[in-house]
Amino acid sequence: MLSTDEKALSINLDESKYGTFAEIGAGQEVVRHFFQAGATAGTVAKSISAYDMKFSDEIYGQADRYVSRGRLIQMLEHEYALLEERLTDARGNHTTFFAFANTVAAQSFRGGRECHGWMGMRFQLHPGSPPCEIIIHVRMLDNYNLQQQEALGVFGVNLVYGSFHLRDDPRQFICSLADNLGKERIEVDMIQFLGSGFDSVDNRILSLMLVQEGMTNAVIFDCNGNVQQPAEVLYKKAVLMERGSFHPVNNVHIDMLECARKRFTQDPSVEEDDVLMFFELNLATTFGSEDQLDLTDFLSRVDALTALGHAVLISKYFEYYRLSAYFRRWTQEPIGIVLGISNLADIFNEDYYDTLDGGILESFGRLFKQSVKLFIYPMTMQSFCNYQKMRGLEDTGEQICETQNGIPVITANTFCPEKHLQTLYNYLKENGFLEPLAGFDPKCLDIFSQNIVCKIKEGDDSWELEVPSEVVTMIKDRKLWGCSG
Repeated sequence: MLSTDEKALSINLDESKYGTFAEIGAGQEVVRHFFQAGATAGTVAKSISAYDMKFSDEIYGQADRYVSRGRLIQMLEHEYALLEERLTDARGNHTTFFAFANTVAAQSFRGGRECHGWMGMRFQLHPGSPPCEIIIHVRMLDNYNLQQQEALGVFGVNLVYGSFHLRDDPRQFICSLADNLGKERIEVDMIQFLGSGFDSVDNRILSLMLVQEGMTNAVIFDCNGNVQQPAEVLYKKAVLMERGSFHPVNNVHIDMLECARKRFTQDPSVEEDDVLMFFELNLATTFGSEDQLDLTDFLSRVDALTALGHAVLISKYFEYYRLSAYFRRWTQEPIGIVLGISNLADIFNEDYYDTLDGGILESFGRLFKQSVKLFIYPMTMQSFCNYQKMRGLEDTGEQICETQNGIPVITANTFCPEKHLQTLYNYLKENGFLEPLAGFDPKCLDIFSQNIVCKIKEGDDSWELEVPSEVVTMIKDRKLWGCSG
């Protein structure tokens, strides 16, 4: 691995690369490495820090927020346009121009604010070619300003070096961002490769790689499949989330979310227009070994979910309390999590909390401490027993059914955890942390994704009645999961 200064020097010595560094906030930490490495005249056309807001606005235009993607794009466009305007005639036939920019909010002397920033490169792949871009959002995890500045400088050099030398290998590019830094000092929760030079790059796969490689624990795609930065999506939003394998997404998943939405929005503190609904694909439980993850299958699930008009969260948060803490980082509005009875049984499995000193009590304390509620969707006894046996859990406990819509089902009102946990369960239910869902579609209770896949492979067309029409069309058109079309 090259040191930070060795990376900077290698670029300085490459006469074909020439550009501008524009940095707002935390000093000029990236370009400093290029200056101290030597031979800077071969690389740096200009270095600028328009730190004052009025100066910044005069140069780049007005901005609602100074640490934002919009401001970063303004900086890249302005600085790159100046390079082309002033230097194309003199150097354009043998130089690849680039503009590096960042706008960051590091720890202030008062402390207490979110420490994050946007970084980007606009650059040519070849002399005379149209520019492409790499856009990244980072969170600084160090506690002190000087440490954050140091980390930003190293990270920025890694970004510039990777843009020139590692762009054709996205996984290596992502891993290299942590060179000479480690993954505990900066989190990357959004990355995009944009432009004609990256036509073959799928940014959703890049985001998945961020999670796989430990650069972040979660990424978000909006309903159009575009990668989004969590703070921008979640700000002042109430969150309603459903975890599943969605292999494929089917009518029971939709019914669960819709039943929960109706109940969630009855809460006086929840504005229906401000509810953001997520489907969550969890890498720890959904795909097995991450090394064996089938990217085609992964993208098919994401496409099917976003086709239904909802955002998708990809996460490594196995424990629900860690998932709620992730949302709490960005919003203080209510959080609802939709669970089936089988998932409810899982969260009362004490084996999952061996790593916590306080065990299951600590996990529930963390999960429910800030306006978090679990909405529990019912399940037939036969389905529950089959599910438990499939997972090697023969003892299903002394479950009790109640009749809803003419069907005997296990609900949050009748579910029985292990006897020594029954008092804890009653406390959570009686205090409104767990709430049973009513009004379900009886036809959905016997739908299971694994059965749908079997029907698809066997050519049994009855699966089409169990899957939303948008997803049926997608499965047929793409011949997914063994479908012959």
